[in-house]
Amino acid sequence: MEVGSAVVAVRSQRVLVREEILPGVITIQDGKIQSILQESEFSGDVAACEVWDVGDHVVMPGIVDSHVHVNEPGRTSWEGFWTATRAAAAGGVTTIVDMPLNSIPPTTTLENFHTKMQEAMGKCFVDTAFWGGVIPGNQFEIRPMIRAGVAGFKCFLIHSGVDEFPHVTDCDLHAAMKQMEGTGSVLLFHAERDVHQTTEAGDPSEYSTFLDSRPDEMEVEAIRTVTQLCLQYQVRCHIVHLSSAKPLQLIQDARRAGAPLTVETTHHYLCFSAENIPAGATQFKCCPPIRGYANQEKLWSALKAGQIDMVVSDHSPCTRDLKSLERGDFTQAWGGISSLQFGLPLFWSLASKRGFTLPDVVRLLCRRTSQLCNLDNQKGSLEPGYDADLVIWDPEKEFEIKEESIHHKNKLTPYLGLTLRGVVHATVVRGRVVYRQGSFSPKPLGMHLLIPQHRPPQPHP
Repeated sequence: MEVGSAVVAVRSQRVLVREEILPGVITIQDGKIQSILQESEFSGDVAACEVWDVGDHVVMPGIVDSHVHVNEPGRTSWEGFWTATRAAAAGGVTTIVDMPLNSIPPTTTLENFHTKMQEAMGKCFVDTAFWGGVIPGNQFEIRPMIRAGVAGFKCFLIHSGVDEFPHVTDCDLHAAMKQMEGTGSVLLFHAERDVHQTTEAGDPSEYSTFLDSRPDEMEVEAIRTVTQLCLQYQVRCHIVHLSSAKPLQLIQDARRAGAPLTVETTHHYLCFSAENIPAGATQFKCCPPIRGYANQEKLWSALKAGQIDMVVSDHSPCTRDLKSLERGDFTQAWGGISSLQFGLPLFWSLASKRGFTLPDVVRLLCRRTSQLCNLDNQKGSLEPGYDADLVIWDPEKEFEIKEESIHHKNKLTPYLGLTLRGVVHATVVRGRVVYRQGSFSPKPLGMHLLIPQHRPPQPHP
């Protein structure tokens, strides 16, 4: 099957259908899944169509990565839609949701949202939706952006790292929540809050110096605020990139009390621990920080127990100089990790050793993320009528992450040199092959996804 071409049917010995892996055939018409047939049902007129037989490669829904910083327009030297979505396609990601920062302008007004979409036009190899942003004083932009199709909104409770996206106060949050009541939209929180005067005293090349400046209590206090607002307004709320296990009890208590609250963690919190970060290795810096091994074990346990709903990349790239590698200064380096291309094998390599199954991968990387951004009526599952978004991959095969194989614009990542299990063979978006064995479709085939307004609030999955 040529890259860029339309697929009529895909046949495999391992098709992931709901909770089962079965030999089967997925038939596709007009970019949608028409039917999913078991081998015994594959006969007659169906068997006469053009079939792409992928052997025993696993066929499952494409990954929906709901936390991606593309940074275009304004910081395209960091990343851009062309490079980010090619990296996504190479990693089996068929849908990304772009964060409202660190682009200039940020997606905090209806006008800026239109600017963002115009910049992305003709550059996306996978389907792309967009988050809006909540900042001080923009509450009356919220409903116009909902009507225009943003997936929801993000805010910061602490300095965002860029001045054009200031953090909100409690007053700003109440104003935003009042605008969001009854809309079915969702407010995402970077949940850290200054709790006392923290310092970065100590050797700036030692990771512990940075870690000590972002204690768990910053997340605990921020999430305490989020749970109170969520219960008060019954607006869907979501905690992005949870790094600390300490607030999990707060989250569970709020859910039991009726809060429509969800939470994600990221690949880097599940993969790395503070004890193993070398001095000067600023490629590991992110905010909130990577914490210790004991905390990481608790995150894995919470994921297993369903207390954490999903896993995302939080792909947050920058240029090499901003990582302050030459000085090895954790206090000055940009806080962000690039991983968009490797989320599927990263998660599978670790999770498969802990008893997670392929249906768990779909639940945590596809279905729950599509539910978050109200795309679960077309993305994240293999169902008739859904978009024919597929990742075709070999979960047993190993590969090493090398710089020459990375499609992100900036290649610096703490994952360089790791050997992972899970090689993506091909990626299909709405029935078109956008990536296959190192080659991409001749032109971008991704669409902009505008979210219908006034969907009813989704219950906690």
